[in-house]
Amino acid sequence: MEIMTTMITPYLKDYKIDIDTALKYVDWYFEGGIDGIFSVCQSSEIFFLSLEERVELNRAVYRRAKELEKTKGRPFTVVSSGHVSYSLADQARELTAIWESGTDCIILITNRLDPDNLGDEAFISNLKRLMSMLPAEVRLGLYECPYPYKRLVSERILGFCASTGRFDYMKDTCCDADMIARRTELLKGSGFKLLNANCQTLLESVLRGAGGYCGIMCNYHPKLYSWLSKNYISEPEKARLVQALIGTLGFTEVGLAYPLSAKYHMNLCGIPTEVIARNRKSTELTAYGKSCMEQMKLCTDSMQKYLGI
Repeated sequence: MEIMTTMITPYLKDYKIDIDTALKYVDWYFEGGIDGIFSVCQSSEIFFLSLEERVELNRAVYRRAKELEKTKGRPFTVVSSGHVSYSLADQARELTAIWESGTDCIILITNRLDPDNLGDEAFISNLKRLMSMLPAEVRLGLYECPYPYKRLVSERILGFCASTGRFDYMKDTCCDADMIARRTELLKGSGFKLLNANCQTLLESVLRGAGGYCGIMCNYHPKLYSWLSKNYISEPEKARLVQALIGTLGFTEVGLAYPLSAKYHMNLCGIPTEVIARNRKSTELTAYGKSCMEQMKLCTDSMQKYLGI
């Protein structure tokens, strides 16, 4: 099971990107035992960052991740998105800039490939055109990003992507264990990994063939996801308990003001972070929300102690 976190973007008080704190996040993710980072994604507020900012953030994250990979002797993957434009030409420019700044894989946002939601023919046609505009060596992935609308991909689209031999990852957001099982069966043997973004169905989906997790909750308790990835077969009873906890805590994804909640939680984890974002007002994280984060931290610290991690 492969575990990746979605990268949140810290800011200084003047709303400029706080690169120093972003690098501390990279170290914290690594120390949490997970396998990699999804950089410049929706959690990074990419629709509210300039291309120059997306490139700057991605370059810093990639360089630190590869430094850790080299000095610590453990692989630490970075996958990156960053295309927010409507036209394919502008998207190709954005993605090429991200690729050149450093990444192991470029992740394509599915709603950008069919912005008018015209169907599979339009999606595949646009995907072919975009691929032709990117450097031939670029490795690719898919992300069913919910913003500005969620574009789930069909089995036909997945089959096409697998047939190209250029796709490595998919961040799946269908939240349907049966659909994930069908998708993983379709991708079997292709080297195209499906990573589930929905923590409530994580263990079930992995037992049915999914490749792991890529989601926002690793911004709160990456050690629990790391433990689950390494022990779900050897310690199934504890694995079900960990799954029950992370699945329950995962409902805060929609109930609280993310990514403000994650930035507040970083403070609880010892990384000073301004609780501000460009995609929502700081006042949206209320005293109630902060209390929920504090309770979450107490629960996960206790579970980690129980597991001996």
